[in-house]
Amino acid sequence: MKDQIDHIVFEDIFETVREPILVLNSDLMAVWANSNFYHTFNVTPNETIGRIIYDLGKQQWNIPGLRTLLEEILKKENCFDDYEVEHVFPDIGHKIMLLNARRITLEGICSRLILLAIEDVTQSRRLENIVEESEDRYRHICETAGDGILLLEKSKGAITHANLAVKAMLGYSRKECIGKKLTDIGFAEGKCDIQEILRTLEREGIIYYNDTSIKNKAGQAIDVDVFMINNSRFVQCNVRDITRRKQTEDDIKQNFLRTRKALEETIHAISSLAERRDPYVAGHQHRVADLARAIATEMGLTTDRIESIGLAAAIHDIGKICIPADILCRPAKLTDTEFSFIKTHAKSGFDILKDIEFPWPIARMIIEHHERLNGSGYPKGLSKDSTLLESRILAVADVVEAMNSRRPYRPSLGIDAALNEITGNKNILYDPEVVDACLRVFKMNNYKF
Repeated sequence: MKDQIDHIVFEDIFETVREPILVLNSDLMAVWANSNFYHTFNVTPNETIGRIIYDLGKQQWNIPGLRTLLEEILKKENCFDDYEVEHVFPDIGHKIMLLNARRITLEGICSRLILLAIEDVTQSRRLENIVEESEDRYRHICETAGDGILLLEKSKGAITHANLAVKAMLGYSRKECIGKKLTDIGFAEGKCDIQEILRTLEREGIIYYNDTSIKNKAGQAIDVDVFMINNSRFVQCNVRDITRRKQTEDDIKQNFLRTRKALEETIHAISSLAERRDPYVAGHQHRVADLARAIATEMGLTTDRIESIGLAAAIHDIGKICIPADILCRPAKLTDTEFSFIKTHAKSGFDILKDIEFPWPIARMIIEHHERLNGSGYPKGLSKDSTLLESRILAVADVVEAMNSRRPYRPSLGIDAALNEITGNKNILYDPEVVDACLRVFKMNNYKF
């Protein structure tokens, strides 16, 4: 039979077809197959030609569905199209095939032939299942998400999908959203031009509108975060209601401000207590605090650091409550022993405050405010690298204010003498950057106590 069809001009054509093709006679015996048939089903011509189709490849083609097609349907219809058959072949495994068959008559051949074209759709079906499963997962995630999710088509920005959270958040049902634009459901006009959105997404990949406001169906403004993501078919718009989060943040902020205010008031109360023990230096700590803040500001420190320096300066002499009042208020010059006792106030102040959990290193600033760059200070004889910048600012402010003020044992030395002191000992006792900032405060900013 093979000899009889060698002359068929269609043979060359069938060889160019990508799908496997098998030609059967009326007895369902294979008379010809193209090379793609042999390659796809892993059989040889010797295992194929002259065999009943059901016996091909160790009876791998003994498929009930195929029998029905060839022996019943084809006899009635003379053809069938895209008939799907699923089968597990022992040699090549699971296959899903689309079968197309025609009864044909060729010139010079008495019997009619059956042309069977086989399309292997196993891989495409697998991919379709993966896509379908992926879409099912996405749909499940979308519908159970706490964020409102809207899908926008790219031509005009019309909404094609809205999840359940949109109704809970904005009050619009899915039906009310479909076909509408974002501006129709409460979004601000200036952020919803679809072409501008697409240009931004093309450039940046994602759009964020943090802490913005939209109106719900009832006309009430709600605080939301919005972000948009580009997809091949649509733009995904996620809306997150942050009203509760903002309220929580505001409560935390208010609690922080109340706590900080109470802390500051406590510090000022402690400052007043210390100054009552030493009336000759009443106001000294407040004036040091004011000058220290001015120096820190001139140096460009952060607001928080400036505030911490001011608070530490306001109680930097708290340790003097541990010193007898007759020593503090004595109008005569102190003996070396008495002065040594005075010098303990820095350590005493540290001991008083060290266990209080300030958000700043207040106790450390206090114990270091009499340290000097060259290690000649007290109580530990620390050098520059071992002390905080805040402590070095406090040290300069303390010296300048003390020299400018009257003491029980001497009159005021004046601001010029105070500035000469820090200038002459710049980079020896006092931090040069702090000294320069202090000089600018007085000479360029016309600072006055």
